[in-house]
Amino acid sequence: MSARIFTARSLLASTSIFTAAAIGFAAPAAAQDQESATEADNGQLPSIIVTANRREENLQDVAVSADILDQGRIDNIFAAAADTTALAGSAPGLNVESSNGRVAPRFYIRGLGNTDFDLAASQPVSVIMDDVVLENVTLKSFPIFDVERIEVLRGPQGTLFGRNTPAGIVKIDTIKPSQETDVRVGMSFGEYGTLSLNGAVGGGIVDDTLAFRVSTQLQRRSDWIDNGFTNEENVLGGYTDFAIRGQLLLTPGPDTDILAQVQFRDLDGSSTFFRANILGPGNNDLNANYDRDTVFYDAGGGNEAQYQQWGSTLNISHDFGGASFTSITSYYESEGSSRGDIDGGFGAAFLPFQGPGVIPFPADTQDSIDLWQFTQEVRLASNTDGPLTWQIGGFYFESDFDVTTVGFTFPPPVTVNHTNEAWALFGQASYQLTDAVRLTGGLRYTDDEKNFFVVSGAAPQPVSVQDDQIDWDVSVFFDLSDDASVYAKVADAFRGPTIQGRDVAFFAPPSIAQSENIMSYEAGFKTELADRTIRLNGAVFYYTVDDPQFTAVGGTGNLVQLINANEGEAFGFELDSAFQVTPNLEVTLGVAFNDTQINDPNLAVGVCAQCTVLDPLNAGGFALVDGNPFPNAPEWSGDLTVSYTYPVGDRDEIFVFTDWTYLGETNFLLYESAEFNAGSRIEGGLRVGYRGNDGEYEIAVFARNITDEDNVQGVIDFNNNTAFVNEPRVIGVSLGFQY
Repeated sequence: MSARIFTARSLLASTSIFTAAAIGFAAPAAAQDQESATEADNGQLPSIIVTANRREENLQDVAVSADILDQGRIDNIFAAAADTTALAGSAPGLNVESSNGRVAPRFYIRGLGNTDFDLAASQPVSVIMDDVVLENVTLKSFPIFDVERIEVLRGPQGTLFGRNTPAGIVKIDTIKPSQETDVRVGMSFGEYGTLSLNGAVGGGIVDDTLAFRVSTQLQRRSDWIDNGFTNEENVLGGYTDFAIRGQLLLTPGPDTDILAQVQFRDLDGSSTFFRANILGPGNNDLNANYDRDTVFYDAGGGNEAQYQQWGSTLNISHDFGGASFTSITSYYESEGSSRGDIDGGFGAAFLPFQGPGVIPFPADTQDSIDLWQFTQEVRLASNTDGPLTWQIGGFYFESDFDVTTVGFTFPPPVTVNHTNEAWALFGQASYQLTDAVRLTGGLRYTDDEKNFFVVSGAAPQPVSVQDDQIDWDVSVFFDLSDDASVYAKVADAFRGPTIQGRDVAFFAPPSIAQSENIMSYEAGFKTELADRTIRLNGAVFYYTVDDPQFTAVGGTGNLVQLINANEGEAFGFELDSAFQVTPNLEVTLGVAFNDTQINDPNLAVGVCAQCTVLDPLNAGGFALVDGNPFPNAPEWSGDLTVSYTYPVGDRDEIFVFTDWTYLGETNFLLYESAEFNAGSRIEGGLRVGYRGNDGEYEIAVFARNITDEDNVQGVIDFNNNTAFVNEPRVIGVSLGFQY
């Protein structure tokens, strides 16, 4: 049965590529660009368009706490061939990290996320690309290129976007085809043999009827890390990451748009480089064992990671007059593996390390996945100018994947299978009560079922979990004036039950976490001052999570166990600001405070054998974590950008752009220790260049991690103080052309 479904959906996906494509996004985007250019000429901040309510709206008119990354900011973030984790800190309250290299990133918003490193991990932050949910952690790593904007929507989004969004959404919108000819080429060259090439070409094929766009990206880095155990130089750390996207846009009539998209990725690279005994002991400082350019590996097979991913989407919309119908069909695949020397060192002695960690065997494991997912969504939405707007819809999701874990010394390989089927019905309505007051409410019913069984290897009984819930939200938006407004919002959302089966490979049963449910309260304000040269948007929030899903990782057995705490609680605020100081100088500043706490006096988890545990222990030697912060949830985070241009003649300019991110003190695990946490982390970038002929060409020098910070990104709790760190400083030059 599964094979027949797979074949049918593969045929559907392939057929959709040739069916044609919709331009419903192109005209608004062009209008927005024109409006932004006019505002910039007038020395005003540009308007920001968001699609948080599944329709295009001005950010200042939406009851949501959001930060928007535009094309320029995105290009700078990824200038040195960075992966998705480079988004960490780019929006206040957003953290992203990965212990799987350039695949399987883990997202956190307002402190809520999941440290689970398994390829079947579930997350409370959803990644949506072109209105398609990328549910599996490997799909969430699809390269970000040729992108119009990224919206970071904070807080529960369960009504319109569904389950697994209680923390928020990272929404990625790529540039769509249009009738205008558009050719873009960009390239950058930097240290460590870093190379980034990207290009896009698009335009009309048949006037007013058919358009296309093809975009591609190649990111590459040479091996730059030495293996001190084998005395080999520059043998690790390289990667080649290629991606391409093709789109067709068909407008058969004035009321119908059809968009077909296909994209592909091929990654040949490295998984995360774990470094043994580099913390403490007794503190979280990087000690004398740490050398960014050297590891000491006796295992891991070179820490290789190879992945291929492809997906296709068919988006059809039709205006019936008074209401618009939208259908979005998608099919995605992901297949690949990553391998690592998990203990970050070699042998029992760990020479030349000085530290307490002793692991008397090579900790060498490889995890691989073979996945497909299918989604279908239909929506009917009003498009009139009356006081009432509404939309209703339905959603179907299905996925099937195998995860294989190989321990190269022990135990034998084990393959497990996960399936997930979910469907939902949803609706939202908004009513303009008065000229100043708008009330919005939404409702969604979801049925979510997961199944698990062992394909080969040890064979515990199959496991199934299921839950169905109703999510809702209500908001009121009040215009104080033309330039200032306030809002209040109450929202309920849930993350479906989860099955974790990785430990079956290590002779332990699968673990299960039941659904988590969030109740969130938020109040915010939105203002534009001084003739729209100052924008201040802020929000305060408080939420509780019943049965939050956490992952107890590591301990002396280095196991991965899903658990539910009794309750999680958090409060904080976000402030997003922008200042058009002069027509040529723009400054943005964002800051977030986020206080999270686990409330469960009976929750106890395994601890490290060698670190300095700060929590009380129960009689079994497990740490009691009541009152601890959520893992990977810095209390403070923020970002700063400064953009300055100096005109040269009528059509050229010199530009300077710098961006900085800040993540405050962060605990990495459920329990607290002196070693497994990070102090304040800051990273900055700089780009200086010349832009000519109204932006048709550009040459610049750039630097990422310009101060060459050594920041701990995460830890491995496996009987030695192992951690992994951020990317090194990369200085380079970039060239760009646009027609």
